[in-house]
Amino acid sequence: MNRLRVVIADDHPVFRHGLRALLGSVPDVEVVAEAATGEQAVEVAVDQRPDVVLLDLHLPGISGIEACRRIREAAPQVRVLVLTMFDDDSSVFAAVRAGAMGYLVKGADQDEILRAVRAVASGEAIFGPAIAHRIHGVLLDPVT
Repeated sequence: MNRLRVVIADDHPVFRHGLRALLGSVPDVEVVAEAATGEQAVEVAVDQRPDVVLLDLHLPGISGIEACRRIREAAPQVRVLVLTMFDDDSSVFAAVRAGAMGYLVKGADQDEILRAVRAVASGEAIFGPAIAHRIHGVLLDPVT
């Protein structure tokens, strides 16, 4: 069985620990590294070449947006799934423009996070329900 290799990039150690515990409880997922800053996220993503980087947008040093951009430039096969508190339109669209394949808000439940990791790893774009609804609304909103 091929295991999905994941990097967790978040500046809160307790949140990283919780994600590691969640992902570690799943037989087909392996957390290969953690990062607490934007620079570390880029470094470990390029070094480890995981299937997915779970990336917060608010990181010390370079932002999660810039980290995403750098990861995608240096290691285009690595997919980025944003997992953050920010749900505003500018953050969502900036993350997508930087190369994120998915976007979840930290209130997402465990099943949603696991489903998103697997979907992004397989090349799908995935957004949490609230984000997807807002993207859909923006795309369908007639220009006035």
